[in-house]
Amino acid sequence: MTNTPALFAVQGSYLDMGEQLGKQSANLIEQSLNAYVQRFKDDAGLTDNDIDRWGERYWQTLKSYNTDIAAMLEGMAKGSRQRVGRLAALNARTEILYGSGYTEEGCTSVSVVSTHTADGHTLIGQNWDWHPEQGPATFLLATRDTNGFSVLSLTEAGMLAKSGLNSDGLGVCANLLVSDRDTGGHGVPYHYLLRGVLQARTMSKAHKAVLGVSRISSGNILLADADGESIDFELAPDDFGYLLPADGMIVHANHFESGLKLKDLKAGTSALTLLRSSRLRRLLEAKAQDRAVEVSDLISALRDTYSYPDGICRYPDPGVPGNEQVSTVYSVVMDLNTLDFWIAPGSPSENPYSRWNLHSIFTPGQQPSLEFHPLEAAHVR
Repeated sequence: MTNTPALFAVQGSYLDMGEQLGKQSANLIEQSLNAYVQRFKDDAGLTDNDIDRWGERYWQTLKSYNTDIAAMLEGMAKGSRQRVGRLAALNARTEILYGSGYTEEGCTSVSVVSTHTADGHTLIGQNWDWHPEQGPATFLLATRDTNGFSVLSLTEAGMLAKSGLNSDGLGVCANLLVSDRDTGGHGVPYHYLLRGVLQARTMSKAHKAVLGVSRISSGNILLADADGESIDFELAPDDFGYLLPADGMIVHANHFESGLKLKDLKAGTSALTLLRSSRLRRLLEAKAQDRAVEVSDLISALRDTYSYPDGICRYPDPGVPGNEQVSTVYSVVMDLNTLDFWIAPGSPSENPYSRWNLHSIFTPGQQPSLEFHPLEAAHVR
C-alpha cells in the first residue's frame, strides 16, 4: 500500500457526481463487489438471488431516506456499469455480514473538543480496522455539489462514506457495534446513516439523520463540529444511547458503554475492545488536562502498539487464517476548523500521514503533504 491513498474528486449534481465517480473508480468497484459478494456467500450463506433481493430492499430504503444520496448511488451504478441493487447491497455490507453472526471488525475513535486543544480547534479521528485486502479498494472521496457544499470522506469502492468531514465543519467517525437486536428486517443501513450525517449542514440535522429514522442494525457514530461540540450515539435498531465529552474527550471502541438494555455481542469477542477506549483516553489525558491537545498527540495515541498484534494500532495476527485477518487499514485525524484531513495507511505506527485540505482539494493538480513521519519504522514487541 502506498503512503498516499487515491483521491477521487467529483463536482456537480448528485447524479452527475455519482456517474463521474463510477467511471473513475469502475475497476475498484468491481474489485470491491467481487470481494464482498464472495463474503456474502461464504460467511452469510447467501445466494445471488438473496443478494439481489436484499439489494433491492436497501435501494428502495435509500430512495426514501435521502434523495441526494440515492441519486449519487444511481449515477455510480450507471458510471461503473453495475446494477444499482448490487451497489445498494454493498453499502449494506454491515447488515448482511453481521446479521449472519460474523465476528470481526474493529475501530477506535476519539474526539477532543475545542476547550481542551492547544489552538481551540475541534479534533476527531480514528483507526479503521478491517480486512487488509480492502485497503487497495479504499480511497478518499471528495464531492462538491452545485451549491458549493462539499464533503471529504474515506470510503470503500462502491460505497459513499465512512469517516469524514464536510464544509460546514461537521465530522464523523464510525465504530462497529453488534447486539441481539440486529435481526434484519426493514430500516436504514449503517453506511447510509454515515453519508446522511455528512450531508447535514448542522449538528441538529445530523442528529435527525441518525435518530429520526428506522434503523436496521447496531453501530456507533461519533460526531463533532467546528463550534466545539461532540456527542457519541450508540445505535440499536429500536433504541439508542449517547455519551458526552468527559474532560474534553469522547473515546470509543467496539462495545456499548451508555447503559442500553441489550445483549452486547462484541464486548467479549472484539480484540481488546474493553481496554482500547480507556487506554486511548489515558494516552491523551495529561495534555487534555492542560487544555493543550494537538493533532500530533492524537496521531501518537493512534500509533500505540500495546498488546501487539491487537490494540489501538492493530497488526495482522500470524495465528489467524488469511481470509479472517483484521488489522488497521487506515488511520484518520481531522481538524474541523481548518478542514485538514490527515490519513495514513496501516499500520500507522510505520507510515507518515498525508494531509489534505477540503478548501483546496478541488484545485487541479493538488497533492497532499506527507507529515508526522514515524520516529522509528516500528516500536513493536
